[in-house]
Amino acid sequence: MNAFGAASSDAPLKQLTIHRRTPQPSDVEIDILYCGVCHSDLHTVRNDWGGTIYPAVPGHEIVGKVTQVGSAVSKFRVGDTVGVGCMVDSCRTCGSCQQDLEQFCLNGFTGTYNSKDQYLSTPTYGGYAERIVVDEHFVLRVPSNLDPAAVAPLLCAGITTWSPLRHWKVQEGSRVAVIGLGGLGHMAIKLAKGLGASVTLFSRSEGKIEDAHQLGADEVIISTDAAQMKSVKGKFDLIIDTVPYVHDINPYVGALKINGTLVLVGYLGKLDPMLNSVPMVMGRKSVAGSVIGGIAETQEMLDFCGKHNIVSDIELIRMQDINTAYERMLKSDVKYRFVIDMASWR
Repeated sequence: MNAFGAASSDAPLKQLTIHRRTPQPSDVEIDILYCGVCHSDLHTVRNDWGGTIYPAVPGHEIVGKVTQVGSAVSKFRVGDTVGVGCMVDSCRTCGSCQQDLEQFCLNGFTGTYNSKDQYLSTPTYGGYAERIVVDEHFVLRVPSNLDPAAVAPLLCAGITTWSPLRHWKVQEGSRVAVIGLGGLGHMAIKLAKGLGASVTLFSRSEGKIEDAHQLGADEVIISTDAAQMKSVKGKFDLIIDTVPYVHDINPYVGALKINGTLVLVGYLGKLDPMLNSVPMVMGRKSVAGSVIGGIAETQEMLDFCGKHNIVSDIELIRMQDINTAYERMLKSDVKYRFVIDMASWR
């Protein structure tokens, strides 16, 4: 089938041909309608993290229609609108998988792209393609009342921020702060607000204030303003840090309440400068990390979004414009997630 991918780290994405496995008894074949564009797509294509398998076909925010189901499939029928996120398989037997935490599979989950298909032992290819074949356990039901294009980013940006909100038990009356207003940050604001929390955005730019309020933030704190930072000392139960590059998190730790947690969801790598443990020790404050969520938790998030009419703010693009979209994404020139309209390509 046709797909868009890159042959090397310095090559532009272009149309190519890939092969999917023939649907097995537990498989669902999906005609891809929309695919969100994630920073992880760009990092993988350009081998920023190392280990990219070429040709690389990204895309793990997939929404489409079921076109075929295997003989053992019980959850889905032809014609259903469904989603596929960042995982397409896991061992399903380890302690993590048994707790519905497939994202922490002790044997390593199978990524939607740049991983190994457990049936064919060939690379997995993502959603920048016409169709995909996925085991039904890793297929998600999309609420019928939501715009399917705007649902696509929920399958990565949405669950990446929902999982810490749920793990740290955010509820009505909780005080939550979000660092950074991008694809992840805008979803963190919407979801935290949907759970009934008071939500604050930390931003370096005053230009984000109006947008943050429109998304549901109750307050915006300019992180470069010492007086404003001092005004929120000891205020927050949870801070979700969505910033994808090296930055100093020490000023934000001071904004946590006693027993509060700052959770990193956007940055992978060493902290620089080093983390100062004094405010942590003196206030039993924590710095933690989180990544996506299990399949059950992802379905919970989609159902919650269906109930509360929450979707991502998106800009639809043509598949042919993906290279331009990558360059714009590097400049944060998108509000707040690109989504590929596959109909424009066919």
